[in-house]
Amino acid sequence: MSLAIVAKIMTHLSTRIERRTAPSKVQFSADLHPLLQRIYAHRGVQSEAELALSLQALLPISSLGQVDAAAALLQQALAAQWRIVIIGDFDADGATSTALAVSVLRSLGADVDFLVPNRFAFGYGLSPEIVAVAAEMQPQLLVTVDNGIANHAGVAAAQAAGMRVLITDHHLPAESLPSADVIVNPNSGLDNFASKALAGVGVIFYVMAALIKALQDADWFTAHNRAVPQITDWLDLVALGTVADLVELDQNNRILVEQGLRRIRAGKTRPGIEALCAVAGRDPAQLVSADLGFFLGPRINAAGRLDDMALGIQCLLATDASAALEMAMQLDSLNKQRRGIEDAMRQQAEAMLAQLTFASVDELPSALVLYREDWHQGVVGILASRVKAHWHRPVIAFADNGDGRLKGSARSITGVHMRDVLDAVNKTAPGVIERFGGHAMAAGLTIDAAAYDTFVTHFTTEVDRWVDAASLQGVQFSDGVIEPQDCVLATAVLLKYAAPWGQRFPEPCFDDDFVIVSQRVVGVTHMKMRVAPVRDRARQFDAIAFGLADALAGLEGMQVRLLYSLDVNRYNGRDAVQLLVRHFEASRLS
Repeated sequence: MSLAIVAKIMTHLSTRIERRTAPSKVQFSADLHPLLQRIYAHRGVQSEAELALSLQALLPISSLGQVDAAAALLQQALAAQWRIVIIGDFDADGATSTALAVSVLRSLGADVDFLVPNRFAFGYGLSPEIVAVAAEMQPQLLVTVDNGIANHAGVAAAQAAGMRVLITDHHLPAESLPSADVIVNPNSGLDNFASKALAGVGVIFYVMAALIKALQDADWFTAHNRAVPQITDWLDLVALGTVADLVELDQNNRILVEQGLRRIRAGKTRPGIEALCAVAGRDPAQLVSADLGFFLGPRINAAGRLDDMALGIQCLLATDASAALEMAMQLDSLNKQRRGIEDAMRQQAEAMLAQLTFASVDELPSALVLYREDWHQGVVGILASRVKAHWHRPVIAFADNGDGRLKGSARSITGVHMRDVLDAVNKTAPGVIERFGGHAMAAGLTIDAAAYDTFVTHFTTEVDRWVDAASLQGVQFSDGVIEPQDCVLATAVLLKYAAPWGQRFPEPCFDDDFVIVSQRVVGVTHMKMRVAPVRDRARQFDAIAFGLADALAGLEGMQVRLLYSLDVNRYNGRDAVQLLVRHFEASRLS
């Protein structure tokens, strides 16, 4: 093997493949496939009870703090015929949350509408400015979904205008809570709810379930001659929003996602989701969580990134299939525009990083902060994610807000709590950050353009306190070796539907040494290959590596270590197994 080829393989990203180990010995029943036993143990499953995905295993609705108080407030609104306005967010979680709240309340005969802040005009959350817009709709009650927990001024403005405020959110709060009438948030600091990982759509699902139960207990449906809505009819929205928001798929979230997926596969979903599947080329009958995250979610998100999230919400609310398809096609077009903008921004970011002179990746700063005045506000979050994935550093990408301020989107790595880092910067350098909020792994912020250099200094200094050399080394985890004779379609299908895979419960991946028998570039950036396991060269498998054409080019005939998942490839109506290559490095046998 030439030195050039060796160097190419060794420098393919600064990431290593590491095999998972089971935290402890788990006793599974003998009828559970041995491969699944290994995979579940690697994900920290302690007993088969944790694999239960029926609704009976869902955490009780009443166990979410203040959910009964929220139901009582909504019950009061229905009785008094208050006008209700839902204040949403401009991502997929916010869109599904808004659609769920509006749809359930409309099914109860409520006078309800929604309002989503335009990210370019108002920014995120229940700001005083968006309250002023909402006031024109003359509501007696504002209900936030997927936002509101940090909006003290907005809540005060709404209450001063005579509105009641119900906050439903899942984001981390500031040091104090706003003075809303009711707050439902598993992360409020005052809640003992056993799952802190609920997405915003999961929170409003619990609230609406509590409302329906409260109305049943009061014989409201009988008195109003209305059929009792089945809250499970909205689980397709919960599944989509939960996966798209990248929250941890703990058992409770896996139940919500799995039950939503089952409804979609059974044809019991709304026209908007069917339409999104159609434009994305996904078969609803075979939908899995990855389809929600990589195909449907981005098309919903595109509306909020480039235009107005109202389009995504209306698509999800549509009751007519033709209207839903028309809106889904518009969302698909926006998503294509988003990809074009993202590609250009990514190339610009790569050029910016290429101008930095470092002897090795070890000399890279512990955090990367990027800014160009012509970058698009709606796409900097995706850019930050891409750069983080490549360099394995916390990243903030900024765009010009056009008013002397910069809006940034931050993405982090394991071990660096992004919101806490920004909070520390805010305390050590008061006034540098105008506002911020978010999670451990993602956050948003606004700064004065003149404070950019000062912010970068304080931010990188704070990140330095959180990291060491090991934490800045990228790791791709493997579930070990799967025997070549087991790499068959039946195994791929078993793994595909074994669980809703996602954040903190990742799709199974395996590693082994292969010879690249042949290769060809497809779709410009993807590499299609025929590979043979070194341990059993008589067997050969089709493999596809998305986005790795340049990295893998010229390696035909070489031995490499591949990290891959088993994929079901459907072509001309026929299913076959293929290896979906996630990463590669130098073969251990070379």
